[in-house]
Amino acid sequence: MAESERKPDYEIEADVAAATTSQAGPFGRLRNYFLTGLIVAGPLAVTIWLVWSFITWVDNVVRPLIPPLYRPETYLPWPIPGTGLVVAIFALTLLGFLTANLVGRTLVGWGESLLSRMPIVRPIYKTMKQIFETLFSKEGSSFRKVALVEFPAPGMWSLVFLSQAPGGDVAAKLPHGEHVSVFMPCTPNPTTGFFFYVKRSELIELDITVENAMSLLISAGMVQPGDDEQKRLAALAASARAAQALRKPQAVD
Repeated sequence: MAESERKPDYEIEADVAAATTSQAGPFGRLRNYFLTGLIVAGPLAVTIWLVWSFITWVDNVVRPLIPPLYRPETYLPWPIPGTGLVVAIFALTLLGFLTANLVGRTLVGWGESLLSRMPIVRPIYKTMKQIFETLFSKEGSSFRKVALVEFPAPGMWSLVFLSQAPGGDVAAKLPHGEHVSVFMPCTPNPTTGFFFYVKRSELIELDITVENAMSLLISAGMVQPGDDEQKRLAALAASARAAQALRKPQAVD
């Protein structure tokens, strides 16, 4: 089926519910309806909550920096959510515009030279700058491939994300062979994990996206790559069975 002809997930769940509840009892139908509604509303509710939490956090950080004269709640009986986020986006865009010219680059260079003289701040700023440049630059090579590595014991395999190849003294001191930097996130919290170097020959690269791998890790294996396609095929089969049952002539007493 073409991509444009694929049904949305909520229609797929409705088709499955219609096909599976046709032969169930009243309580079974109510249970299936409840589970279908939960599957439809649950991800939407979590997504809205996460987006709202992020907007609220940005508003709480930026709002104290705005003079009361320019705050919308000064003239309205209630605050407008997202005002701080809009101000933050505008400020960052303006900062990027100013940094692109000669004066901005001079000021940034002066500030970086000042931070490089601070013993404790220097390594923190340098590391954070490299991370942000890798993540948001167009030429960045951050986590574009997924692979399997035999860890933590022989016969046990874990998902890892491939990063850049080691360089400098690290590459010179590693054993002979091509190595690659990998990050193995933990489940269900992928923000923590293990970082190590491994030979490329000991990796099994996978033909899945980083997004699918993250879903697999966060769900602890409950959401497998390709589940969406299998769900669509199952929905189509269920719809076909339901339509066939409706077309079947009823027995006459």
